[in-house]
Amino acid sequence: MRLVQFDFPFSGPFGAEMSAAMADLAQSIAAEPGLLWKIWTENPETGEAGGVYLFADPASAEAYIAKHTARLQAFGVSGIRARSFAVNEALSRIDRAPL
Repeated sequence: MRLVQFDFPFSGPFGAEMSAAMADLAQSIAAEPGLLWKIWTENPETGEAGGVYLFADPASAEAYIAKHTARLQAFGVSGIRARSFAVNEALSRIDRAPL
C-alpha cells in the first residue's frame, strides 16, 4: 500500500459549496486505478486544500501523482506539494487505520 498526501494553495469554495462544486471530480477520482480511498482536506483559514489517498500499490500512486499534478496545474494551481509514503500496515492496524 502507498499513502499519498497533496496540499496546495486554494481560495475556495470550502465546505458545502466545495462539495457541490467538486462532486464530478470526486466521482472521477473514485474511479482511479488502485485507489482504495481519499480523504478531502481543506483549511479556509490558511487558504489550502488537498487530500490524503491510499493506493493499493506504488505504481498506481505514482501514476496518480503525475496525473493530478498536471490537472491542478491546468487549473492554474501552483505551489503543489505531493508526498508519497510506504504504509506500515501492522502498526497502522493497531491504531485502527482504515486499511
